[in-house]
Amino acid sequence: MDLGVRWKLHGDGKSPAPGAVVRPDERLTWPRTVGLGAQHVVAMFGASFVAPVLMGLDPNLAIMMSGVATVIFLLATRGRVPSYLGCSLSFVGVAAVIRADGGSSATVTGAILVVGVVLFLVGLAVQRFGARIIHAAMPPIVTGAVVMLIGFNLAPVTATTYWPQDQWTALLVMLFTGLAVVCLRGFWSRIAIFLGLVFGYLISWIFDLTLGKIHSADASGKVTDHWRLDLSGVSKADWIGLPTFHGPTFQWSAILVALPVVIALVAENAGHVKAVGEMTGESLDDKLGTAISADGVASVLSTAVGGPPNTTYSENIGVMAATRVYSTAAYWAAACFALLFGVCPKFGAVVAAIPGGVLGGITVILYGMIGLLGAQIWLHGKVDLRNPLNLVPAAAGIIIGVGNVTMKFTDTFSLSGIALGTLVVITGYHALRAFAPAHLKTQQPLLDEGTSSYDKPAEGPSDGSGKP
Repeated sequence: MDLGVRWKLHGDGKSPAPGAVVRPDERLTWPRTVGLGAQHVVAMFGASFVAPVLMGLDPNLAIMMSGVATVIFLLATRGRVPSYLGCSLSFVGVAAVIRADGGSSATVTGAILVVGVVLFLVGLAVQRFGARIIHAAMPPIVTGAVVMLIGFNLAPVTATTYWPQDQWTALLVMLFTGLAVVCLRGFWSRIAIFLGLVFGYLISWIFDLTLGKIHSADASGKVTDHWRLDLSGVSKADWIGLPTFHGPTFQWSAILVALPVVIALVAENAGHVKAVGEMTGESLDDKLGTAISADGVASVLSTAVGGPPNTTYSENIGVMAATRVYSTAAYWAAACFALLFGVCPKFGAVVAAIPGGVLGGITVILYGMIGLLGAQIWLHGKVDLRNPLNLVPAAAGIIIGVGNVTMKFTDTFSLSGIALGTLVVITGYHALRAFAPAHLKTQQPLLDEGTSSYDKPAEGPSDGSGKP
């Protein structure tokens, strides 16, 4: 059985030939391959370390399981789809909602484990029936709206939890990270979040030395005098040791909050496979279902032991684009590095010590970027928001999701925020499409000539579904 773990040397093994790329089944010399693997780990540092901290989970376990998840993904796709699977940011809002309702870490991981099972089943369905079932059930108008409401639902977390802990550090980190994203080039722009974290650590340390303790809310929300950067836990942590494991617990209310994220994960995997296929010049459509299923299995395994869910990382696509090296051997090296970091508690203590103000500056950009990915999906799918068939369900669902609107059905069961908003978008779109007149499905009607005639009609279907 070919598991994609054999690679032929590309050229002289030193660098890609002019105009050529190192394909997934090729590699450079092992020292260079290991170095590239280290680059991939650094590229996923920012998001993959911040996410478990924001979710209240063990960052050491998150990094360890990201290595395991990457190995599972590479084996499942037979080495044809180079990818690193890191901690998914899509679940940060879900974790915040579950914890706000009194849920524990076990409740969070239990709900996400169920999402992993559903993602695995979606992958099997895509393998059986093709990608068309995704486009039929979740056209771009639906997918974009759900991703948008998931991202913007996180705004109160930044505004009420992280930013107030140290507003000036948060502001400086936000400005530095924004400049890094925009002004840096190539690989460095891909690790802008990581650079923002390093800058935040440095600024917090300097402020502590020059200004002393800060009087503000700490991580628990209690207003006290405290140091911005508290590294006391780092000195106490061991150099070698296993992370903290725990089993999941299952609550229907938490599961219903988490389930909508399946849509975001499907969109992330589909976009990743398509992007890699375009860059390598190889059609990978036949691997889409496998990639989705592998992501589901990896997330189930991770959450079963108390870790966060995983997903494909666009940061690592940037590394491949910059280096023109798509070798899966580099990802095997990255997975090994992640496993080593996972058994270093001192490393996890450094991550856990990220000051609240630093997280405030990072999450302002990070959460907004997640939400605006929904708008990017609309643009890519040529969704026409002048069409009320698109506009109405998206508008209603986004406001419900972002505003945390609640529908109480019984004393023990209610839907709110992300779960309710997603339900409104999906059921609203398909219900309205079933009853809408034919011209709304085939044309691009103007809601108001005075507000929409400035724009030229977009090409393609008006509903963004790929169907006339």
